[in-house]
Amino acid sequence: MTTGRTPAEFTAALRARETLLGYWSLLDSPVAAERLALLGYDYLAFDAQHGLFGYQGMLHNLLATDVKGSTAVGVVRVEANDPVYIGRALDAGATAVIVPLVDTAADAAEAVAAARYAPHGKRSYGPMRAQLRIGPDPADTHGATAVIAMIETADGLANVEEICATPGLDGIYVGPSDLRLALGGATSTDPSLKAEFEAALERIRKAADTAGIAAGIHNPDGASAARRLAQGFTFASIASDVIHLQQAAAGHLAAGRAEA
Repeated sequence: MTTGRTPAEFTAALRARETLLGYWSLLDSPVAAERLALLGYDYLAFDAQHGLFGYQGMLHNLLATDVKGSTAVGVVRVEANDPVYIGRALDAGATAVIVPLVDTAADAAEAVAAARYAPHGKRSYGPMRAQLRIGPDPADTHGATAVIAMIETADGLANVEEICATPGLDGIYVGPSDLRLALGGATSTDPSLKAEFEAALERIRKAADTAGIAAGIHNPDGASAARRLAQGFTFASIASDVIHLQQAAAGHLAAGRAEA
């Protein structure tokens, strides 16, 4: 089991392109988050864009992630590239924000600005819970929190090199489902686009490597995450609680009926 990191230590590891492994949550269940936080993951990512989290749910799951013995920090995929959503996630104690649908370097710069206090950005000062975990000083906050831009659209892929070069951006994160659709897939898992999809991933990975920032990707299981890390991605999420709950329950149901 890995040892837990402080927000500052996690962000330093992310920026240093160390290998990090996380778990992706769609369900608003602080009790589940507590259990997941003890397993050895480097981070738990709470999906406020497509998951079932309101603000209170996000806050309570971030609180649960800090249970005694936790190895993980809390990360939030925010609803949109908006200063309100980014600021609220960071105020609630998120160590990093993953910002969806970043199409251009200008979009990435807006995300970075939303996470930084003046004169480096436009985040409104009101750290609430964050000041208890990181501290009230802007310099500490800037050192301990990370901004990650999602690459998941045709424009995002076309502009990935410029996005990765955005000052202050700590990493990029591939949304495979949207990216495959953007490449022309009939479904989010369309196998006919494997060659084009893998080429896009290699371009994204190389762009991050050249810029010296972290490169992350979403995965359905641990084996897929291991394969992507071996390819040169620096962090990977395993997704997700609702799917894995369904899979485990279906497996037990099948086993139970087979023995009946």
